[in-house]
Amino acid sequence: MHTCESAFRQSRWFTRGWTLQELIAPNVVEFFTSEGTKLGDKSSLEMIIHEVTGIAEEALRGDHLSSFSTEMRMSWAAKRNTKREEDQVYSLLGVFEVSMPLVYGEGRERALKRLQNEIDNNGM
Repeated sequence: MHTCESAFRQSRWFTRGWTLQELIAPNVVEFFTSEGTKLGDKSSLEMIIHEVTGIAEEALRGDHLSSFSTEMRMSWAAKRNTKREEDQVYSLLGVFEVSMPLVYGEGRERALKRLQNEIDNNGM
């Protein structure tokens, strides 16, 4: 495996909670080495991104997120880390197209229950 590809696959960026939306939402995402050399974009690196993150290729291509099950979308965030435990849940708001107040200190489980209620109320 090429050194750049190996480093790309191991990038911490793929494990950060808030970068999930940054990866899915825009039509174009470009990736560069720390030296500024372009590695490619979301389209050209789609297979690697899918393999590393588990995000469906169709989602990376821009298919509407509502066409993916709640369980599948939750799985995309399963291996991602955040500094605050609630942010693991809050970073999913855009993925589920819901809005709810951020209540830091409520804990991950309480935030997850509120998110599930919002998803249920929005008919997802």
